[in-house]
Amino acid sequence: MTAVATVTERERQVADRLYARRRVRNGIAILMGCLTAAFGLFFLGWILWTLVSKAAGGINLQLFTQMTPPPMQDGGLLNAFFGSAVMCALAIAIGTPLGVAAGTWLSEYGRARKAGVVVRFINDILLSAPSIVLGLFVYTLFVMQTGGRFSALAGAIALAFIVLPVVVRTTDEMLQLVPTQMREAALSLGVPHWKVVVQVLYRSASAGIVTGVLLALARISGETAPLLFTAFGNQYWNSDVLRPMASVPVVMYQYAGSPYESWQQLAWAGALVLTCFVLLVSLGARAILLRNRVTHD
Repeated sequence: MTAVATVTERERQVADRLYARRRVRNGIAILMGCLTAAFGLFFLGWILWTLVSKAAGGINLQLFTQMTPPPMQDGGLLNAFFGSAVMCALAIAIGTPLGVAAGTWLSEYGRARKAGVVVRFINDILLSAPSIVLGLFVYTLFVMQTGGRFSALAGAIALAFIVLPVVVRTTDEMLQLVPTQMREAALSLGVPHWKVVVQVLYRSASAGIVTGVLLALARISGETAPLLFTAFGNQYWNSDVLRPMASVPVVMYQYAGSPYESWQQLAWAGALVLTCFVLLVSLGARAILLRNRVTHD
């Protein structure tokens, strides 16, 4: 009995030491995680405070009602806002149908095929490719082949190459999350596979797909590098997609490095408006996901 009690006491002491050691390690890990989060939040708050403080003086009515001005004169970013809206809308219109179709093929038809593995690998490469490379690709493929004519259409095509892999990945993953029983139930009733995809799977995965499209929109709204080689920019109002067109990121890039204070103020104001737009789009995407989750729960 004494030997058994002694062994039990030793085991308890060893367990206590191990537990104390694990508590210390856990405390250190939590502390490091909190410090890292605080470090990141501090610089994020610093960036936001700098943005708001420098851009607050430039937020006024003429920012949304006047064109980009000549040096040392007042003006706004109306033509840049219009150009960004047009090119982003065209990019979404081009990239979304192709992305949804490719994601559907990957999920429903190419899941167990080698071609599906290859397509997913290429899509991952395209997803992580630098945007300036995509801009140069469209410049070579489209701009140079049309006689070196910069245009809003070329800018939209470059942005569509950024939208495409995001929508493909989102559609593929959202369709795979749909329970297999829903497919089997529809197919057992004699419904063709394509109709199952359109009427059953798309309805179940619609919130996730829309969220992916919104996230792609938030990403392309701040892209500058692809537009430098494609849309180029325009100081005047232009509604022709076959001609150069202004955009907020390009105007910010040009004005931020200028020696004119009025241009720098417009660059900060455009950055704040763009940040608020991205924030609203991200919140909208999250709201769609949460609403769909609550409905299904």
